[in-house]
Amino acid sequence: MSEIRHNWTTEEILSIYNTPLLELVYRAATIHREFHNPNQVQVSSLISIKTGGCPEDCAYCPQAARYNTKVKVHKLMEVEEVAELAGKAKAGGASRVCMGAAWREVRDNRDFDRVLDMVKAVNSLELEVCCTLGMLTEEQANKLANAGLYAYNHNLDTSEENYSNIIGTRTYDDRLNTLSHVRKAGITVCSGGIIGMGESIADRCGMLKTLANLPVHPESVPINALVAVEGTPLEEQQPVEIWEMVRMVATARIVMPKTAVRLSAGRLGMSMEGQAFCFMAGANSIFAGDTLLTTPNPEFNQDMEMFRILGIQPMAPFQQGKPQNQPLTEGVNV
Repeated sequence: MSEIRHNWTTEEILSIYNTPLLELVYRAATIHREFHNPNQVQVSSLISIKTGGCPEDCAYCPQAARYNTKVKVHKLMEVEEVAELAGKAKAGGASRVCMGAAWREVRDNRDFDRVLDMVKAVNSLELEVCCTLGMLTEEQANKLANAGLYAYNHNLDTSEENYSNIIGTRTYDDRLNTLSHVRKAGITVCSGGIIGMGESIADRCGMLKTLANLPVHPESVPINALVAVEGTPLEEQQPVEIWEMVRMVATARIVMPKTAVRLSAGRLGMSMEGQAFCFMAGANSIFAGDTLLTTPNPEFNQDMEMFRILGIQPMAPFQQGKPQNQPLTEGVNV
């Protein structure tokens, strides 16, 4: 059985990342089969419950108010509308619904109260409920847990060393503090990053080191390929090659064996063969649906056809166990 470690060095992870590709995929696939069913992939759907107008300066994000992009600002959605979209996502094969709001941080107001009601409504559909709302206090994390939140997404985006080149309106420690609040509240942690933003390979491995050396590995690690959007500072960045995504997925799988490695943004530009390589390398979660917040994504029916061809089954909700804020069901694998 592969060892679960929390003391990785950047040099060790770089050595894994730079392994000859086919050997790297074989090693990752072997570890993947120790901890996961290789023929199951967890499907998530992402709903932008509040779009645009964000005060942050994330260089990749079309929702930042300071950039001149074509994103239309929409106020916070109503609970009933979110519940309807969540029901459609479930019918399409999703087991998790993630609700994203373009906020810098959560504020204790009526909007947050409405989000708590959304969590309860989606939870009642027997779906895993995830939110990504920006920075959280410990008290706010507890409120989300009490409402039945299953997971909270808060990406590190890149390495600590490269972070200031991408974001200036909050610190790396701000992000780590939010992850700590989420963990203390008993909510599962979803945190990953983006490649293709001009970072070095050492930056990619440094980000993975930070995640792998947390006291508890994140239950989900999204690996995103930058979707360069006109009007953002990174609009001229060229798409990453599929082999870079394969290497990131495989490396994440090796250093965090039990984690769900999520093949996230950028899939629209990937062939089925490229995605199959990522699944072989240890990816066992995707976002499905025609948009990821504001960027294009494959539709549910395309993904279900890909699953049929590859012999993959969508994972049922709660296969990775219930978080601490909810009672465990007998027989669930954790």
